[in-house]
This record gives sequence, C-alpha cells and structure tokens, in this order.
Amino acid sequence: MARLTIAAQADRQPQSLPDPCENCGVRDFSACAPLNDSELCRLAGLMTTVNIEPHQPIFSEADAADHVFTVTGGAVKIYKLLPDGRRQITGFLFPGDFLGLTHNALYAYSAEAMTATRLCRFPRKKLEALLDELPKLEQRLLGMASHELAAAQDQMVLLGRKSARERVVSFLLMLSGGAVRRGQPDNPVAVPMTRNDIADFLGLTVETVSRTMTQLKTQHLIELMDEKQVRLSRIEALREIAGGF
Repeated sequence: MARLTIAAQADRQPQSLPDPCENCGVRDFSACAPLNDSELCRLAGLMTTVNIEPHQPIFSEADAADHVFTVTGGAVKIYKLLPDGRRQITGFLFPGDFLGLTHNALYAYSAEAMTATRLCRFPRKKLEALLDELPKLEQRLLGMASHELAAAQDQMVLLGRKSARERVVSFLLMLSGGAVRRGQPDNPVAVPMTRNDIADFLGLTVETVSRTMTQLKTQHLIELMDEKQVRLSRIEALREIAGGF
C-alpha cells in the first residue's frame, strides 16, 4: 500500500517536459493539447522528430501504415493517384494537424512535404496501445478525425457544386480560416502550395486557377503580394462570391 501511495504521489509531481515538447509551438492546438505534463512525457517517450525536405515523400499510398505523425512545422499535401496517372489532392496539412491514422494495415493516400517540414513521428501500434491509458488523447484524435470528415464533405460540395471562381475564392478563405485556428494572422494568406497543387485540389486546370487569380486581382478583390502570399482586399465581397463560406 505504501508503494502505491508513493507511486501515486510521484505521478502527481510535475515533470520537466522533454525537448522538443518544452518549446513546441503547436501543442495548444495539436493532438497533445488535452494532456498534462506527465501524460505528455509518456507520449513523448514514443516520439521521434523527423525533418523532411521540400517535395520529398513522407509516405506513399499502399505503404505499410507503421507510423502516425503530428505536423509541427511546414506544410504537407496528401493525395491519391488515379488509375490513369492523374493526381487528386485531397487536403493540405499545417502545424498542429495529425497525419497517417488509419484502421487499415496500409496507408490509403500519399503524403509529401511542400516546404521544409518537421514532424513528430509515433509508432502506430505503440500509440494505439497507449490510447487505452490516455482517454483524453483518444477523444482528441476522434475529434480531429470528425473535423477531417467535415472537411472532406466541404470539398465534395466545392468540387461538385461550385464554379471555378467560387472554388478559388473558397480555397483562399479556407486557408485564412485555418491560419486563425493556428493562432496566426488571417490576412495576408500564406499560400505554400503551387498553382498546380491548387488546381489538383480544386479539380481545375492550372490555367483556370491562374486566370481566376488574375481576374480577382484586376477586380481589386485580392492582391498577389508574391508567389506565396495573397492579401484578401475585400473579404465580405469574397465571402459572398464563395456562397457564405
């Protein structure tokens, strides 16, 4: 009994966080958010920090799904290749997003770094075992999966019902809203992906994306600051175009 009491007291004592968790800039809005320091130390015991160069793969579709990841820096695109070789980008991930969680033995999509990207990597089996002991983490991951499902439904509407102009504007507003959720300024909007990536996400041609951007600029709705930043000059007008996004 005395041993149990001492162990319980030790568990309640504050623990120093391991590096890089101690200086993590995305903890408050990542999967780790609900964990206390003691729980975070247990999770960090499974973690390896990985740095990926721009345009390098993180994993490919049909690879063994041995790891899951939290994006802590940079930007990632996830996509599927169609049988005829065409690519459909299904999402873009940013710091705080979780990547690779699946119930299957193989990854269902490919993931590639768009910029220099930093990841926390966890062995999938060990993480799944830890979820039984950390229900707050399991609930957090479930919430993130629900958000991912809602985002997929939004994309279905985007691709199936909206015009090219509405798609491009909705995309820019989506990036702006995502920045706010990460505690970043909503304007100007960081656009780390290429025009080709945007086209493959929106189901458009590169020419249509570029032409639409130019039209929005000419109408003083946006300002193309450089290849990686867009200023939303008239946000309310843009929201009307997007159909109440």
